[in-house]
Amino acid sequence: MATRGTPRRKAGHPGSAHSRQPCSAHCRTKDHELAGDGLDPDRMKLDSPQCFPDQEEAEKAKDRQLLEPETWRTHVERRNALRKFLTSDLSPHLLKRHHAHVELLKKSSYYVKILPKHLGLGNRNRQVLSTMFQFIEPLKFQRMKKVGADQAKIQLLLLGELLGQLGHSYSELDALLESPDPRPFLAEWGLVEQQLADLSAVMDSFLATMVPGRLHMKHHLVSDIKATKIPHIQLMLSTKMPVIFDRQESVAHHDWVSLRWYVTLQPAVPEQFELHYELLDPQTQQECRQCGIITVAACAFDVRNLLPNRSYKFTIKRVEGNMLVYEPWLDSLTLQTRPRPPEGPAPRRLGKLGPALTTPS
Repeated sequence: MATRGTPRRKAGHPGSAHSRQPCSAHCRTKDHELAGDGLDPDRMKLDSPQCFPDQEEAEKAKDRQLLEPETWRTHVERRNALRKFLTSDLSPHLLKRHHAHVELLKKSSYYVKILPKHLGLGNRNRQVLSTMFQFIEPLKFQRMKKVGADQAKIQLLLLGELLGQLGHSYSELDALLESPDPRPFLAEWGLVEQQLADLSAVMDSFLATMVPGRLHMKHHLVSDIKATKIPHIQLMLSTKMPVIFDRQESVAHHDWVSLRWYVTLQPAVPEQFELHYELLDPQTQQECRQCGIITVAACAFDVRNLLPNRSYKFTIKRVEGNMLVYEPWLDSLTLQTRPRPPEGPAPRRLGKLGPALTTPS
């Protein structure tokens, strides 16, 4: 019996046990209201992973809301300009190709070339050069060869420095491009533009340095001769690509080796090469004689009369000429000859055995 003053709970009240059970009619009403608003609960459950953009898109949308439309458009244009520069003028593929070219130049040979200033190319030029070389003072020419070697070394060092600067700048600009913060493109764009202009100048200097140039002469190479008119001359540095062993075609046998080599850019005029070979770790005085220098007018040679199961070192180079000024690298190859085949009794013929041969008494 309920006491007076305490209100009775009616059936169906939200606080009653019956009201806590799920009401299908009530849920259908809510679903109908959501459907009326254009929102399908089942469809929302299926599409929920696609309703939210990824983190990068969310950050871009947030930045777009913080910036004015015109400012955001400027930010996008500057970002696209930087991306275009990094994918065209300073792309990783281009830097990799330049790096390979510099490594090739570090292995090349450098020569001094004498050229007349006011004569065209032709057969007459060769006659003039051969005649003119007779009047060049040897001591001054040797001095200019040393200047040429120093200039080649400086150019190679400068190429490495410029290439490292290009790679470092690319890393900095690529990090700036990947940053989602739009402020550097807006507040510091003047510095970025200046850096791009400096990089273009560095690239131009790098491309110009890759081509050997004139030698800077402080003294005349030709003595004053009144009776003979000799045209003014200039000295240039020329480059010859390195000579490299063909690792796949060079093969060692038990007492001889077959060597093959090539030049990266095949010259039009045939060249002569010097092939050096020596036995590694000789044990006797006779083994110390397993060495020599062979002049070859081709790109292949077979070295014979070697010891089996021993290691030999081979070095290839061009025949050194009078115009060579700098040769920083020579290709070498180490091959081990095969062991001598075992010497055993002659193999017996297979078949039916005949009567034993006897010697008459």
